[in-house]
Amino acid sequence: MHLHSRDIGHFAWGALRSYPGRTFLMLLAMAIGVAAVIVLTALGEGARRYVVDEFSALGTNLVIVIPGRSETGGLNPSTLMGETPRDLTIADARALTRSVNVRRVAPLNVGQAEVSWGGRSREVVIVGATHEYLAIRHWKLGQGRFLPAAKWEQALPVAVIGSKIRRELFGPRRALGQWLRIGDRRYRVIGILASRGRSIGVDVEDLVIIPVASALQLFNTPSLFRILVEARSREAIAPVKRFIVDTLQRRHQGVKDVTVITQDAVLATFDRILGALTYAVGGIAAISLAVAGILIMNVMLVAVSQRTAEIGLLKALGATRRTISVLILAEAILLSGLGAVGGLLLGLAGNVVIRRILPVLPAQTPLWALLSALMVAIVTGLLFSLLPARRAAALDPVLALSRR
Repeated sequence: MHLHSRDIGHFAWGALRSYPGRTFLMLLAMAIGVAAVIVLTALGEGARRYVVDEFSALGTNLVIVIPGRSETGGLNPSTLMGETPRDLTIADARALTRSVNVRRVAPLNVGQAEVSWGGRSREVVIVGATHEYLAIRHWKLGQGRFLPAAKWEQALPVAVIGSKIRRELFGPRRALGQWLRIGDRRYRVIGILASRGRSIGVDVEDLVIIPVASALQLFNTPSLFRILVEARSREAIAPVKRFIVDTLQRRHQGVKDVTVITQDAVLATFDRILGALTYAVGGIAAISLAVAGILIMNVMLVAVSQRTAEIGLLKALGATRRTISVLILAEAILLSGLGAVGGLLLGLAGNVVIRRILPVLPAQTPLWALLSALMVAIVTGLLFSLLPARRAAALDPVLALSRR
């Protein structure tokens, strides 16, 4: 007895339709397994893309200087002795401009203060920066102008505000030229940022930028929070990093008391961590496919015992052991394939829901995860149906027909 592929498909489909409840449960188990892989890998990939986008928005070819030796983390002798890192000053920042590989330098100070105007007030993040900061961060101005290109040590009473601050404090009134009170000092609004969204945890619309010297006075501190250094090219990042370390070591009496991190290094670290996380959660979700495969095996074994007469009849009509095995395997593969497609649609719908609920998280399943989930589902169904197929093929036709 020889069956064409069309006959095999027809037989497998008929067998699945004969037991709709059982078929639905097996399809559901396989679909949930595939959907779990798709959704969880989409979350991992979304987290990775979010971090990459956040750091890309921070600037291009960026090197960040942080006071203190913090790359090793944990406790060290200076921590136990209560020593604090040497102040990172405006003069230190200016010394970092003396390299042909450096395009821009922006000393920063960050703090929080109460901002008020016309009876309205609120707590706001205050960023002390310089004229170069706008270009380094790739932000856009909506109105007015940015901080003037004055001497960094000059504490000018001027401020650039985010669009949310302008809206909440000034409403329909004109903000440019007005005097804001920040803490116990007054600053004239000279510009309004057009950029929107969040960048490394800071809401661009919800901050006030003042000259760095003004911020040092406002927060009564001599030390900078960070120094942002933009290299002229990607190739210049490594020499710029060496230049920064050497320059600040010379200025600080031979002590290496700063941490210099590059944007690429941070991105590479997060990329590795979140990439590994994506593989891990994908692997964990794939376990549910193995559970679905075991379910298919058990149900198919029961199905073989229920259909012994049918198998016996096929054997009596001349069906070989190979033909019986192929028929059972085809049924399992069709089941796995339908379950995988259902899981694919369910998983992609889940991704859409996640993007609606968390628009900041670009939850997109990578192509390798989609293909892997489909392939693992089909291969799992095939492998776990081998035992039922062998058992069906080994049935004696006479005993099968007599349902023994």
